[in-house]
Amino acid sequence: MTTEAYVGEVLVEQRGDVLLLTLNRPDKLNAWHPGMGRTLMAAISEANADPSIGAIVMTGAGRGFCAGADVGAMFDQPEASPRDADPSAGVKAFDWVGLCAQSKPLIAAVNGIAIGVGVTQILNFDVIVASEAARFGIGFIKMGLVPELAATRLLTQRMGPGKARMFALSGDVWSADQALAAGLVDQVVPADSLLDEALALAGRIAGNPPPQLQWTKQLLADNVFETDLQLVQERELATVQQCFASPEHAEAIRAFMEKRAPKFR
Repeated sequence: MTTEAYVGEVLVEQRGDVLLLTLNRPDKLNAWHPGMGRTLMAAISEANADPSIGAIVMTGAGRGFCAGADVGAMFDQPEASPRDADPSAGVKAFDWVGLCAQSKPLIAAVNGIAIGVGVTQILNFDVIVASEAARFGIGFIKMGLVPELAATRLLTQRMGPGKARMFALSGDVWSADQALAAGLVDQVVPADSLLDEALALAGRIAGNPPPQLQWTKQLLADNVFETDLQLVQERELATVQQCFASPEHAEAIRAFMEKRAPKFR
């Protein structure tokens, strides 16, 4: 059953075992401000604590995904302090990057323009699916700024040093196909099937056992730059032992023997 509720400028909707978050300022191309960041943090935190939710999808309303920080709202305030003018201030206090790293699987469904924080806030999502109409740019350099939200590490992790430097230093806007070729996004699909594709992928992920999803995420994060292959294997083996002792593994074996789908949730 589908349930939905408006929470500020983010639409929160549960579809089965997938939570759909929609940035909901279409007249502003879903430009970001700290209140939106806090709302997203709260929604993801609540989803992580809800056993009925297995994965989270984030997209944008209208023709844009997120056109970056709302400059008018954040910089054109006489009383604003330097911290108030920081596009990432609203999430830094709550550690957006840390929350996403520890979260249930996160899928970004990028439906249109994604600029600045529109890109950096999804760099450590587990999957980025883009519409053919999507466009990507981190124009911090053009605003006399530098990337935030661990983007200098995460861009390089996704794209490699050459493409990451080209993207960040030029401030150019790339098409969905360019972003795919560079490794910035993981899949490009037709615009009219974007949300269906992202939700279907999230549903397949959500159907897997929750502890093992989190353990796999943690291993992938811990081992991505680990040069000691012995340590990588030791971490994996320790986690495999946890898996063998888990009720989810036992259920998977029973389901296999009984020729039925496992029930993990």
